[in-house]
Amino acid sequence: PAKEDEDDELINAGKKPVTTIKGSCFFHHADSFAMIRGGHIDICVLGAFQVSENGDLANWSTGEPGAIPAVGGAMDLVEGVKTIIIFTQHTTKNGEPKIVKECTYPLTGKGVVSHIYTDYAVIDVTDNGMFVREMAPGIDFEFLKSCTEAELKQY
Repeated sequence: PAKEDEDDELINAGKKPVTTIKGSCFFHHADSFAMIRGGHIDICVLGAFQVSENGDLANWSTGEPGAIPAVGGAMDLVEGVKTIIIFTQHTTKNGEPKIVKECTYPLTGKGVVSHIYTDYAVIDVTDNGMFVREMAPGIDFEFLKSCTEAELKQY
């Protein structure tokens, strides 16, 4: 929100100020965890540091010295929600793949990711491997494979 519209009493999960608009609603975090842990949420969209080819997710710590790890409710989400979708850049700022054979960062959940949406492609994570559903304009399969550590397949 604009600075003048910020409400000091309202913050989001990222500790950023929010404001309400007509039709807004909010509830206590205990209610949200009850919905999550009770299996009442169908789809969750999360970010990722890494996703492995079998759907493992690492999204709370890179293990960097001095960095404050913050798992928040992500572990509850990946265990209590039916479908986990990842939205992320395809590579790190340094060009390293974020879609890897095996995660090297601490895991949030094992085998939990169903779909990955990146700036380069949409990838389905299945029992038979990772399948590229769609590529962004200007991206071809060879380029996509070159910036992905995990094995990719085409439908």
